[in-house]
Amino acid sequence: MNPDIRRAGFGLRPRRLLPALLAVILLLSACSKNKQEPIGEPATIKVMYYEEQSFNQEFGMLFSSSHPNIDIQVVDTMSAYNTEQESIIANEKPDILMLNMNLYEKYAAAGKLVSLEPIITRDGFDLEGLLPGLVDLLREKGGGELYGLTPSFSSQVLYYNKDLFDRFRIEYPTDRMSWEEVLNLAARFTTDGSVEDRIWGLNLGPANLHQIAKQIALTQGLRVVNPADKRVSIDTESWVRVYETALQAISSGTLYDQNLADFNKAKTHQQFLLADPFISGKVAMASGRSLLLRNLREAARVVPDEAVKNWDMVTMPVDPANPEYTHSMSFYDIFAINAESANREAAWEFISYVLSDEFAQAKSKTFTGMFPIRTKYIRDEEGKNLAAFYSLKPSGQNLYAGFMDLPEIFYTQYDTIGAEEMQAVMDEQKTIREALASMQTRLQTALDQALANQESGGGSASPRSPVGVSAGTASAGAEGEVGTDAAGEGAAE
Repeated sequence: MNPDIRRAGFGLRPRRLLPALLAVILLLSACSKNKQEPIGEPATIKVMYYEEQSFNQEFGMLFSSSHPNIDIQVVDTMSAYNTEQESIIANEKPDILMLNMNLYEKYAAAGKLVSLEPIITRDGFDLEGLLPGLVDLLREKGGGELYGLTPSFSSQVLYYNKDLFDRFRIEYPTDRMSWEEVLNLAARFTTDGSVEDRIWGLNLGPANLHQIAKQIALTQGLRVVNPADKRVSIDTESWVRVYETALQAISSGTLYDQNLADFNKAKTHQQFLLADPFISGKVAMASGRSLLLRNLREAARVVPDEAVKNWDMVTMPVDPANPEYTHSMSFYDIFAINAESANREAAWEFISYVLSDEFAQAKSKTFTGMFPIRTKYIRDEEGKNLAAFYSLKPSGQNLYAGFMDLPEIFYTQYDTIGAEEMQAVMDEQKTIREALASMQTRLQTALDQALANQESGGGSASPRSPVGVSAGTASAGAEGEVGTDAAGEGAAE
């Protein structure tokens, strides 16, 4: 399920709606105790967002309780592609734009956004308590200026089962390990036993050579296409090493194949939780986002005797050459002020509020799967290493650098051709070098044809993309928080 839809409240079972509504009431009650006096004259602002109901649940009710003088109209962008969003902006002229990282960079360069630098200086707005590296990344994408801010983030971590590591006398994983170190650690677990009953070293999603290689490549900063000349660049020694690493991991027999987890057979909520191999204690390590954290907490409550008990988390693997950065972080709401807005002060009131300590503290009282950008409000009540979610800085690199300029069909072709060529490797019909050489030729032909078709007006110029920079945006295909939140996903909630 798309994380935006999940956050809008869709897909929730009816019995879970009442607690959610009660939580909202409690949040409003908490905020009312510190209610601010209205600032300035009454104003009406337009805010671009996915859908009005989800906006009000996420931001609107809390903001209105402390800013009754500012009326908000929501410009709905649900199901809109990037090109359609640009049309909506041109026609509706919202005061506050909700942008993904790519549109943020594009609009900043085009002078369509208001710089927040002088406003932040004027108000002494606190940037120090925000997620490490966020402001630097947004300034980098803004050509040196800060044009937008985001109130929340999501990131991927590596969960591990301490009891399984203890049983096999294997040392625990640590923060900032390389992919080679993590995969070698996973390979130390036994491969004995049947598929149903054995222990697996690592779950990265489907045990698919092409998809696993993409995750590793993203971490190492590799690119599929040179954005300057639109030339495919995948037949290189760096890509050969990435695919060889992925092939060795699959061949070890310790990678769990997420396709084995049949969530559709689960008839109860308890069965759904235990369908996750990490929760049921079958997997020593699993990549996952905050949804898995939520499910682990839920499992401890509803199936305490069957769920994994002694677990923790570390950061996702990093590039040893840049160990302080991660590609596994996503931002879904980058709010910026439209340069054409006549209500800039009111627009800043909204942005500064949803980036405030007050808002972060209120939102931290409920856990919806996203973390507040002010990391001091990320609660660690169980002694878990929650810092693994935010201790690394977000990297601005992307597997598809310049992907906004590539035809949408290219992404489907990349995965289709990549899967075909790597299946030939798995079937021992080709070597990795032969498969990559063939991939490069086929992908370049497909890209040239798609670009020609695009220029003639026969194709879509921009893919629909999540808002973020991560292994799970258009970069590596591991973002969608579906099922148990391991990369590769299970069944939708």
